[in-house]
Amino acid sequence: MRVSVLGFGGAEIGFEGAAQADVDRLLNSALDAGLNVIDTAAMYPDSEKKIAAAVGSRRSEFFLFTKCGEPGSDDPASWNATALSRSIEKSLADLGVDHVDLIQLHSCGESTLAKGEAIEVLRRAREAGKTRFIGFSGEGDAARYAVECGVFDTLQTSLNIADQSSIDTTLPAAHAAGMGIIAKRPIANAAWKTGRKPASAYHHVYWDRLQELKYDFLMDGLAESISIALRFTLAQPGVATAIVGTTKPDRWPANARLLDAGPLDAALVERIRAKWRSVAGPDWVGQI
Repeated sequence: MRVSVLGFGGAEIGFEGAAQADVDRLLNSALDAGLNVIDTAAMYPDSEKKIAAAVGSRRSEFFLFTKCGEPGSDDPASWNATALSRSIEKSLADLGVDHVDLIQLHSCGESTLAKGEAIEVLRRAREAGKTRFIGFSGEGDAARYAVECGVFDTLQTSLNIADQSSIDTTLPAAHAAGMGIIAKRPIANAAWKTGRKPASAYHHVYWDRLQELKYDFLMDGLAESISIALRFTLAQPGVATAIVGTTKPDRWPANARLLDAGPLDAALVERIRAKWRSVAGPDWVGQI
């Protein structure tokens, strides 16, 4: 797959209850701007159905990724063959397709991966033609296991100015193994954008970290600071695409313009890395 540098993440349109008309405008403008990756998940409410309704007629123009399982849970009932197979079938039905380009396990733990049952479900789905590739979305020890077991085609993991642990743990091995690397949360949810702690608890870890990291470029204009953050993520070796979510219909042309400045200067990349190394604590792990 030759993927676009920016991909669309479907969590927000599901969890924030985006209107179908807005999703139609958003996704069609994104495709028109050159995006060719749409990433969603079974557990994002209505996201798959909204994507199908918006751009199902343009299916040949983009790669479609989804995920199965219950992120963060090691409850065996969430990861057994029956539950995962049912999830995959529902995703295909909701997306209105007979196959997707990538199915990923959605952030299960290392112990679940080691049992092998969840991995085998994805293998069977690939053999049955329900997906072209299989991947793992997650962090920490589970992501390391997913890379080292040699089964998965892709790794999706958190990577941004406030979440750099994967740069030192999983990314080098994934890149060396030829895995496709998908960066999630590539702009750290722009947690600094209002100058105040975000209302959503989902953004609080990054806000708190950024108060300690004190990157000077975050004092620049919002567009400039987001551009630097995004280009930092894309500067990491092996990153193929960065998944950005939004519910705003006119956001994608603006997102594409964030990259107009070209690759981030290597010296600035290293300054951001150096600040992380000097400040990050051992508990600053990748965020699911």
